[in-house]
Amino acid sequence: QLVESGGGLVQAGGSLRLSCAVSGRTTGSGPMGWFRQAPGKDREFVSVIDTFTSNIRYADSVKGRFTLSRDKAKNTLNLEMNSLKPEDTAVYYCAARDGRIITSAMHRAEHYDYWGEGTLVTVSS
Repeated sequence: QLVESGGGLVQAGGSLRLSCAVSGRTTGSGPMGWFRQAPGKDREFVSVIDTFTSNIRYADSVKGRFTLSRDKAKNTLNLEMNSLKPEDTAVYYCAARDGRIITSAMHRAEHYDYWGEGTLVTVSS
């Protein structure tokens, strides 16, 4: 149901745009977002959109550099990443949940029902 694309190798300070193609979800389903996992680290929250309110949240580490957007016509979830840093290197995963959840829980990976295979982003210094 979720297929990511757009990862690759970029120099520090550069930009990448990730896209997640979504299939099988109905309008008004739960939140959708991006998480990432660096080598040897736990999966961490990057950004999420509440599909009911269209409110978007970002991790502090990416705020001001990353922009999440949703294209309803194309049924995609996009992550524009600017001013990339070596510490942004990770496998980036698209995630979606069936049903609503309180805002304060949207950053927790265990609340998501569907995951893509991930796309690797490597930022060189």
